[in-house]
Amino acid sequence: MVKTNVTLLITINSFGCIAETIYVAIYFTYATKKARMKTLGLVLLLNFGVFGLILFLTQILCQGTKRAEVIGWICMAFSIIVFVAPLSIMGRVIRTKSVEFMPFNLSLALTVSAVMWFLYGLLLKDVYVAVPNISGMILGVLQMILYGIYRNSKSNNIATEKELPTVVKVDQEQPTKVNCEVYPVNISSLDSENGEGKDGKNLEDSQINSQV
Repeated sequence: MVKTNVTLLITINSFGCIAETIYVAIYFTYATKKARMKTLGLVLLLNFGVFGLILFLTQILCQGTKRAEVIGWICMAFSIIVFVAPLSIMGRVIRTKSVEFMPFNLSLALTVSAVMWFLYGLLLKDVYVAVPNISGMILGVLQMILYGIYRNSKSNNIATEKELPTVVKVDQEQPTKVNCEVYPVNISSLDSENGEGKDGKNLEDSQINSQV
């Protein structure tokens, strides 16, 4: 709205708006009611309240190139906040000595992206693009260094073991419980049906054993 020849900036941030909207929608779908209401408040405050206030004030109070400068500084502040946000994850990695919640591929991709956008801003002499990505490069490199330090930590092995299925161990020394109920058998009826003698006796034993 306030600057020309920014097709690349519009393209990437349009895609970002769509992707982030999908992320928030997924969160609303699976979050608890309490977390959903808290997040809804943040969405209304930031995405509508703060954005609407910025749009209104810059349109009313600023004119011409001054408007672009003010919006540029605001964009720079939000970009730095986005890059600084992973500091909480880095602190968690240091405390737990586990990189479970800080994938290396994500850190690498963010670092490469920050480098490319820094070069883009530098070539265009656009301070609002170049400066935030300096912090992105630094934090991305720090994340990869932390990953290299703690990737073989014992905490990672413990986290992996927690995901394994539980195996029930059977104590071989303890006897296995068996249903040992004995049911009464009418011997006379067996004799009358199967006859006397050796064959009848064996059959009688087999009948008794089969009902134990």
